[in-house]
Amino acid sequence: MDLSDLEDTLQPRFRTPAEVLPKVLAELRLDQRRQEAEILKVWQTLMDPEIVAHARPTGLLKNGTLLVSVDNNVWLAEIVGYRRHDILRRLQQAFGANRIRRISFRVGG
Repeated sequence: MDLSDLEDTLQPRFRTPAEVLPKVLAELRLDQRRQEAEILKVWQTLMDPEIVAHARPTGLLKNGTLLVSVDNNVWLAEIVGYRRHDILRRLQQAFGANRIRRISFRVGG
């Protein structure tokens, strides 16, 4: 009786790093995290220090929406009411209108 086929199916299949690495990197979201860190760095440089003290980018969605957390309702009203368009314009000049299409502000982190 030849059991070599059965033995082959029961052998653990080892994967090469080249097979495993893309999935691991995707799960770690390193590209996304690098992009968000770059946006935060530019935010701190381009924005008025008062805005930096009260608001910060917390994520970028695939549709180009930048999520920004604001520390309180008063600053949320100030930013949304008076500074939203200027903030978006500055970020679009720095990153391009396709990368940051809109901004969504919310209170909290």
